[in-house]
Amino acid sequence: MRPFLTKFQGGRLLTAAFLLAAASFCAGQSAPSVHDLAQRVDQRYNRMRSLKAGFSETYAGMGRKRTESGTLLLAKPGRMRWDYSQPAGKLFLLDGKFAWFYTRGSAQAQRIPAKQLDDLRSPLRFLLGHTQLEKELVHLQLTAASNGAYTLTGQPKGQEQRVARLSLTVTADGAILAIEGEENDGSITHFSFTSEQENVALSPDLFRFAPPPGVTILDALPPM
Repeated sequence: MRPFLTKFQGGRLLTAAFLLAAASFCAGQSAPSVHDLAQRVDQRYNRMRSLKAGFSETYAGMGRKRTESGTLLLAKPGRMRWDYSQPAGKLFLLDGKFAWFYTRGSAQAQRIPAKQLDDLRSPLRFLLGHTQLEKELVHLQLTAASNGAYTLTGQPKGQEQRVARLSLTVTADGAILAIEGEENDGSITHFSFTSEQENVALSPDLFRFAPPPGVTILDALPPM
């Protein structure tokens, strides 16, 4: 005679069957194409008006290593602010016309026309616009990353003299988790993002740089 299953045993069998079916379903799903995933990134960020997120930045190259962190603000059209809490007082700001580099207490602030900017942070400003990722990153390729994410890697258009590759780690629905840039000298800068908030209210004053009294403005290239 076949033994009688208790409710607990039957429940375990049902759970196991469900998990097996779910695993089979997921295994049957194919990875998105480069085009599909790039479009998901475009659609996700181009529909936003503003964005706030925490960031961590690591740099390794030319015999040096550093780790920095802070808060990133993005707003249409083409405005960006990186407030560093570590090191405290460091600021990188893009007001739509100029990019500004300043550290609190410094006697000088640097600026450069936005169109001439080749900083590794600059590709992020395209996320809140109407551009297409496939046009900004040439030779775009897709690889699998950890935890079900993906990595899109390409050559930033117009930065061939400095940047060898730019990689975006993104979720399946197009949220950016990290950005990594490798320069032609072999140095690598990696940004990871946390606590993303969409369409937050951001004052326009946050994207205006007013140099403190006595600070000299230098028209120069951004620091390496």
